[in-house]
Amino acid sequence: MSGQGGVTLRILERADKEILALSRTGKGAVYEFQDLFRRNPWNPKLRFKRLSGDPRLWSARVGNDFRALLLHVGGQDYLLVSVRDRKDVYDSLDRYQYQINRVTGGIEVVDLSPVGDSIVGRLLPPDPDGHRPHERRPDGGVEAKPGDDGPRGATGHTVVSGGEKAGGEKAGGEKAGEAGDADAAEKGGPRPLFAGISDEILLDLGVSEPLIPLIRRIVTEDELLALADIAPQLTADVLLALYDGKTYEQVLEEVTDPVRADEPVNPDDFAAAVQRPSTQVTSNDEALRAILAESFARWQVFLHPTQRKLVERRYNGPARVGGGPGTGKTIVALHRARYLAEHLPPGDDKPILLTTFNRNLAADLRTRLLALAGPELLARVDIVNIDKLAGRIVAEAGLDSRRRIVDDTVAAERWQAMLLELGETRWDPQFLAAEWSQVVLGQVLNSRTDYFKARRPGRGRALTRQDRDVIWRLTERFEKRLEDDGIWTWRQLAGRAARLEMDRQAQIQRALRGQHSSGSTLRYRYRHVIVDEAQDLGAAHWKMLRAMVPPMPDDMFLAGDTHQRIYDNYVTLGSLGINIRGRSARLTLSYRTTRQILGTALELLSGETYDDLDGGEENLAGYRSLLRGGRPALRGVGTWAEEQQLISRQVRTWLAAPDGPPADSSATGGLPSDGSIAVCVPTRQMAGEVIQRLTEDGIIAVEIGPEGPKRHDGVHVGTMHRFKGLEYRRMIIGGVCAGLVPRSAIESYQDSDPKRYLRERMRDRSLLFVAATRARDDLTIFWHGTPSPFLAVTHS
Repeated sequence: MSGQGGVTLRILERADKEILALSRTGKGAVYEFQDLFRRNPWNPKLRFKRLSGDPRLWSARVGNDFRALLLHVGGQDYLLVSVRDRKDVYDSLDRYQYQINRVTGGIEVVDLSPVGDSIVGRLLPPDPDGHRPHERRPDGGVEAKPGDDGPRGATGHTVVSGGEKAGGEKAGGEKAGEAGDADAAEKGGPRPLFAGISDEILLDLGVSEPLIPLIRRIVTEDELLALADIAPQLTADVLLALYDGKTYEQVLEEVTDPVRADEPVNPDDFAAAVQRPSTQVTSNDEALRAILAESFARWQVFLHPTQRKLVERRYNGPARVGGGPGTGKTIVALHRARYLAEHLPPGDDKPILLTTFNRNLAADLRTRLLALAGPELLARVDIVNIDKLAGRIVAEAGLDSRRRIVDDTVAAERWQAMLLELGETRWDPQFLAAEWSQVVLGQVLNSRTDYFKARRPGRGRALTRQDRDVIWRLTERFEKRLEDDGIWTWRQLAGRAARLEMDRQAQIQRALRGQHSSGSTLRYRYRHVIVDEAQDLGAAHWKMLRAMVPPMPDDMFLAGDTHQRIYDNYVTLGSLGINIRGRSARLTLSYRTTRQILGTALELLSGETYDDLDGGEENLAGYRSLLRGGRPALRGVGTWAEEQQLISRQVRTWLAAPDGPPADSSATGGLPSDGSIAVCVPTRQMAGEVIQRLTEDGIIAVEIGPEGPKRHDGVHVGTMHRFKGLEYRRMIIGGVCAGLVPRSAIESYQDSDPKRYLRERMRDRSLLFVAATRARDDLTIFWHGTPSPFLAVTHS
């Protein structure tokens, strides 16, 4: 090594956990160490040296009190695997087991010392010779100390298995692990959780080999969760999936295969291993600073191997990532934006578009990307919500700048008024409003002929040619009325923007073919388009976006979950020129909520079938969480007044809990709350009544409006629609009654338009699912009268 700077220092995800546990002074020392090490690891202040007995392990000084343990990956590339007190770092270095996983190809470092007095100390007690658990090899022998002549591989990493087959299979077909389980059972002890699952199966699924002896002795869920906390990510995922009852085939498909290396794995090539998605590292100073300042969640920086593969993959065209709430789809979209920005040619333009449906979410994306990527890369990304983008396009063209925009509710009311005036009774105004906005405007149809040929996905009711003729004439009349009144809808705005962009695209394509000279100065607006909450966009939005970026590799990247579709937008992307076939992936690990809340939320979706935005079916197979907590509480009372009393009592209980908000209430003028508690109800009237009741009980209640909560403290109260994109430690969902969830208003469609009835019912179910998955730690669901049919409860 030259010792002349240019050194790469990566931080392993498990080392970051240790850094976060340090004092503020300790964290500052780590940050200073990184800067010094990258500039010159041989700086005398660092006392950088190789540890005896292992050519890959090095140590360096971190301030006065700590030492860094580093793994030499190759060349001038180092991996920070631990930061420990200077008194402990050289003690029993054998406790560090590191290797390249043969399934994922990633570097795995296991340090058995953090739980030496709990799970490790109990599961692997000292042997008759007095050796401690981390001193024993997985094959039963005693690991060599640094400097001893022990069984080391050619690259210096600990040899973790001997000459037997990986699974320990014996001649008679019996597995070594199974024999050990049988011995434990004969001695009358509790049956291990993974009895009957051979070592070979565990290794085939990607479980870290050094942890097999511990896994063999796990008998309780507490022990499993303790081990999962120190285990490499895939090991934790596999064990918890098996514990939840998944079969080998299910775990292989849902957990292991998505992170399997794309090429053959060389177990001695650490330089290649550190580059793979399965080695969870970061070398980004801005992101680490945000973590240390606790302004950025660490799981947003240390990507799960599945997430990182999606971020860094090269796609031959549009690609889509799905997954349930809290699986990190937005985080993947943000990292994708950073990754693409890092690979842009020099310039000061904004060739990347990052868009979403909601204004609040767009502002949040900007804040998060700034923390993740820094101002220089952020400057190359245009972050704007989809309606504002459409408005920008229309304003640029100088069209209808004085027209006032109204929402879909006003449009439906105007449809009703026009039909009453015309004496037209054949058509329901809400049906015509939806047909006009979703089909005519959504597909940017310009003529009666276009409408006659248009597909109508998700619309339900079939239309004859005569029906379409009548509807087209009514929409022409309706649009003329809106124009005369100087108003239009967001859907009209999107349709107009889509038409402008499609015309612009046609000019560019003619110029490229040499057929139109005026188009030579035009360029596609973007090189890459990234869409978050993709399920919320309508067909016109997609047509506009498709026209903004040239068809090419990595042109469009979409993140969304149709189980969370709360707006009446149903599209088939392939019919809109966005072909994602063969380029769709799904995230399954939830970081937001507990396994118990997740189980209740998934029950809310039972019996429904969801689309995948491209004509197929979407599912949440393998959707899981590594977090645990109490089971959600479900309770009903007789009246709404009683339920409000129940809501207030539950809020007060949480506020008074030992882990509740700080006791200083002077800033709020009432019972303290730090904005970590929320109450969700079906209607605005109910939200207002809950706010009034909480206020009367001396609790600060804050309404969640169109722009989000009006203040950050207090107990946040809002309708289900308002909770999209938010999360809270503790949540109450109230009013989950028949007639409210789902709405009684949709019952009229059950006979007249059965398909629409099912679609509206599904939307209400998705709203409840979204609300339930906003809760991180505690969820309570209340109702009065008859419970919602979506709840798995009986009413007596």
